[in-house]
Amino acid sequence: MLPKRILILDTGKEWGGGTNSLLELLKRIDKNKYHFTAIFYNNYKRGSDSNIKMEIEKLGIDFLLLEQNKQTVVSKLLKEASRLIFFFSKKLKKYFIFLTDYHFRIKPNSKNIADTLKRLKINLIYMNNQPSSNLEGIMAAKDANIPCIQHSRIGAELNSVEVTAVNNWLTKMICVSQGVKEMFVAQGIDASKCEVVYNGIAPDANPKVAASEIRKMWGVDEGNLLIGTVGSLIKRKRVNDLIEAVAEIQRQEAGGKRQDFKYATCNLKLSAKCMIVGGGPEKANLQKQVLKLDLQDKVIFTDFQTDAISYINAMDIFVLPSEKEGLPRAILEAMLMEKPVVACDTTGSSELVVDGQTGFLVPVKKPEIMADTILKLIASDDLRKKFGQNGRTMVLERFSIDNYISGVSRIFEEVFS
Repeated sequence: MLPKRILILDTGKEWGGGTNSLLELLKRIDKNKYHFTAIFYNNYKRGSDSNIKMEIEKLGIDFLLLEQNKQTVVSKLLKEASRLIFFFSKKLKKYFIFLTDYHFRIKPNSKNIADTLKRLKINLIYMNNQPSSNLEGIMAAKDANIPCIQHSRIGAELNSVEVTAVNNWLTKMICVSQGVKEMFVAQGIDASKCEVVYNGIAPDANPKVAASEIRKMWGVDEGNLLIGTVGSLIKRKRVNDLIEAVAEIQRQEAGGKRQDFKYATCNLKLSAKCMIVGGGPEKANLQKQVLKLDLQDKVIFTDFQTDAISYINAMDIFVLPSEKEGLPRAILEAMLMEKPVVACDTTGSSELVVDGQTGFLVPVKKPEIMADTILKLIASDDLRKKFGQNGRTMVLERFSIDNYISGVSRIFEEVFS
């Protein structure tokens, strides 16, 4: 039997956890059953020496770039008019901007994708973002009369057009967490279309560089306790809250304040540093915040690193302050490396971090609570070690790469059958 022809659609603009999870799937899925072609809107970079085209082609998969036309003058004027006319309603303003996008961008993209589906005789389109950024793929599948699967890497707010398109034309939606599924179902998406397949991580994923070398490279002394995070520097990641938490920890260090915790009593004569691994549009604002809080000797920016797991392995405590996630791969990597995790109690993160067992969950946008929680872990070597060991055990048992691959493969087979 000839392999089924699958077109991968990715409309993203930058490298992220969803990109890594897609590549892990493509490395391992049965190529005798499926023949893949990838179509991307952007050939985004992977560090300074690679990009998504190079990484896809390394796997023997054809890569197509669907270049995006520049926004027309008419489109710009209509969007600006929508902002002015509907200033009183955020919902109406967003909807009319969407209608402009639908006419000038989504429909033309849909036609181009549908033409590609027909030309390559594709049997299935597999989309790697979420419905509001993949609407053109859903429409193209309808036009080409083939099934389509949406792999929703994060939750999103959908409008009525998008909900209708998903319910009428999408064959299956893979959700990376129960929280993502619940978010879509609450908006009117047919629950029978949604299946949860958790992201997975290979148990043999190992650091390429020793922790001691990473710490030495960035000026982290043996006596320093290293707090860190990994991710794109965008607003929803709320790295600014982590910086505020570091400022609070610094104030407590400077005061030599004695704290009594549930887990330990500690005289805070310590020196904690923070490492921020990643790049993105918020970097300049975050650097200004560091200067304003006089934390230049406490906060390290490393930019994007292709070997993120080596950096996570060099940390003592991993923090993810995001207000919105799908199922964060960075937390899986931190737990695999036996690092205690502090994360905001939000979709995805709350399904990975077991509060009080593998780390702590804290409220979103509460840096002062985050600081106090990090201090609990700073106060106790034993607690950090216990949480780290518990986290690794949990990842190996519940979030294996084999479960991830078999879960996606099963849905492919269901759709084709």
